Amino acid sequence: MCSIPHIPSITLPAFVFTNPAASILLPITLGSAVGCSTQPKKTRKIDNIISQPPLYPPAWVFAPVWTLLYGTMGYASHHATTLGLSSSSSPRIRNLALTGATLYTTQLMLNLAWMPLFFGARWPAAALVDIIALTGNVGCLVYVWKQWDPFAAWLMVPYLGWLGFAAYLNAGFGVLNGWDIGGVRKVEGGK
Repeated sequence: MCSIPHIPSITLPAFVFTNPAASILLPITLGSAVGCSTQPKKTRKIDNIISQPPLYPPAWVFAPVWTLLYGTMGYASHHATTLGLSSSSSPRIRNLALTGATLYTTQLMLNLAWMPLFFGARWPAAALVDIIALTGNVGCLVYVWKQWDPFAAWLMVPYLGWLGFAAYLNAGFGVLNGWDIGGVRKVEGGK
């Protein structure tokens, strides 16, 4: 399970993991940049014209939740990687730490791809495939980190929970809107 090798060419540079500020600020900065690039006004407009699944939270919830999750995942990556690559770690743990760095990088790429797929391209089916792959990637990452850093693994649990909820919302939008959120149509009784 989760026997992904370390792939240096797609893994963030080591200094990102060894510097706590860089570890935390990188995902927050990238997540914020992607969020801003999807044109928030257009995003709010889409939210107002398509059918929303039950339990859809107010729009203002997303920015603080994602900021907290990005910061937490960044700190977890710093903690797990620094501990795993320490001189007292066994060769097995050092290899797992390198694998964890690759898994962390790929989950971040998948995470950052979701918003452009859903809100930019308005492809809810592709966004759902992305978020399912992202959730599996994070599950593998938690499994790998848990082998030497249970603290970092537990820090990722709220993220996994939020990804499950986000996948539900993504699927709900898709089903309720015939997997087409590109049109500008009014929802019956809508806002």
